[in-house]
Amino acid sequence: MSRLIVFNKPFAVLSQFTDRGSDGARETLSDYIQVPGVYPAGRLDRDSEGLLLLTDDGRLQARIAEPRHKMPKTYLVQVEGYIDDAALDRLRKGVMLKDGMTKPARAERIDHPQLWPRDPPVRFRKSVPDCWIKLTISEGRNRQVRRMTAAVGFPTLRLVRWSIGDWTVEGLAPGEWREIRV
Repeated sequence: MSRLIVFNKPFAVLSQFTDRGSDGARETLSDYIQVPGVYPAGRLDRDSEGLLLLTDDGRLQARIAEPRHKMPKTYLVQVEGYIDDAALDRLRKGVMLKDGMTKPARAERIDHPQLWPRDPPVRFRKSVPDCWIKLTISEGRNRQVRRMTAAVGFPTLRLVRWSIGDWTVEGLAPGEWREIRV
C-alpha cells in the first residue's frame, strides 16, 4: 500500500526538503513534514500556495506529475484587473507562450473564494481592480499559470493550487497535511 500526503503548502515555502545554494534560510517541506521516504509529486513555486502531493510510490509520483498522464490541476487565481470574456476565451483555446502553445484550459471567473489569509498579504491598490478565476490545466510547464494570465493581459497576484485530480486542499489550513492510503 502506498502513502500519499496531501499538504497545503504555505506561501514562501520551497517544494523540497532542503535548501541548497541560498545564503538565507528559507522554509522547506522539512519544516512541516517529518515522514521518511516521501517525495513531492511535482512542484509548486515558492510564491504559490496550496496543494502539494507527496508519496513514497514512484509510479504514483509519475502518474501525478508527468504531463503525459494529463492529470487535471485546478488553480484559484487572483488577477490584476477585471478579466473579460475575451481573455477567458483565449485561455480556453490555449495561449501562445515563448515555449509554444498551451493546451486548452478550463477557465471561468469566480466570486472571491473563501481562502485563508496570505502572509504576507497581496498588495492592495485602490485604483486597480482585481478578480478571481478558476483555471484547470493538464500540463505542468514552469510557472505556466502565471505566464498564461500575463499573456492575456491579466497578471497573477495570488495563485492557489486547489486540486490535482480528485485530491484537494479543502479543509486544510496552510502548513497542515493529511495522509491517505492508496
